[in-house]
Amino acid sequence: MQPRNMSMSGVVDLAAVKAAGEAKQKAEEARARAARQQGEGQAAPVSLVIDVDEADFEREVLQRSTQVPVVIDFWAEWCGPCKQLSPVLERLAQEYAGRFVLAKIDVDRNQMLFQQFGVQGIPAVFAVVAGQALPLFQGAAPEQQVREVLDQLIQVAEQRFGITGVSVEGGEGEQAAPRAPEDPVLAAAHSALDAGDLAGAIQAYRNVLSDNPGNTEAKLGLAQAELLQRVQGLDAARVRKEAADNPADVQAQIRAADLDLVGGHVEDAFGRLVDTVKRTAGEDRDAARVHLLELFEVVGADDPRVVAARGALARVLF
Repeated sequence: MQPRNMSMSGVVDLAAVKAAGEAKQKAEEARARAARQQGEGQAAPVSLVIDVDEADFEREVLQRSTQVPVVIDFWAEWCGPCKQLSPVLERLAQEYAGRFVLAKIDVDRNQMLFQQFGVQGIPAVFAVVAGQALPLFQGAAPEQQVREVLDQLIQVAEQRFGITGVSVEGGEGEQAAPRAPEDPVLAAAHSALDAGDLAGAIQAYRNVLSDNPGNTEAKLGLAQAELLQRVQGLDAARVRKEAADNPADVQAQIRAADLDLVGGHVEDAFGRLVDTVKRTAGEDRDAARVHLLELFEVVGADDPRVVAARGALARVLF
């Protein structure tokens, strides 16, 4: 039986359906506790922009992320681009009115967090949703690009985790509308995947998509279930030898890329197929290209490794 919660990310994977389901359950429990506390007068609406350090990171970021996406701005006083980006993020946090919370972390005073997130340079922007981290972008990006990234983040938080935001400080904001109950067919698909019934899960996800073609969670689940079905029974050593011995054999490279991805070697899987596209032509090239696009669906369109691989693919094709 293949595991469902494959490692797909260097920090914490938002693309694993099982992890999303477990995090969603924890988030729902945390929201229920918060609602009870608020009813007892124990909880107050949150601020939209907060300064965070290592001592309060768990409370202010990890725990808070079960109710609202937390966007982290890694910055420093000496950083010129940070001074361009931070005001944009702060203004957007107010404009989005509780759809996300901005946590500002001074890297000079919080080296441990800087290292744990694997930050390569600042400004760097990450998000935490239901306790899971996601790299968003690095550098002083244009405001329109920042808006697009935030919109994608909010969509991911709602569709995969049922997290829709919080009320803002001062009572001006409103609690987000209650989330609709989970589609029972989608729940059945998740259960089939958990049980190792890959054929049943694939059919169930396809049933969901036939009624709702835009369901992100079903698309992700289907892509992962199909990937797991493809690698079942493969002899890893044999597959890798065949790929090494036959670099122009598209099907050999596809099988090896699938194994790379299941093993968490995302860049290797993408690079292998980009190279295959480069060295082939006609139907072989198209098969490699289409399969690479399918693997993008497994990891998630917003993953920076997918963005980089799309760029590499475009350079090969054009």
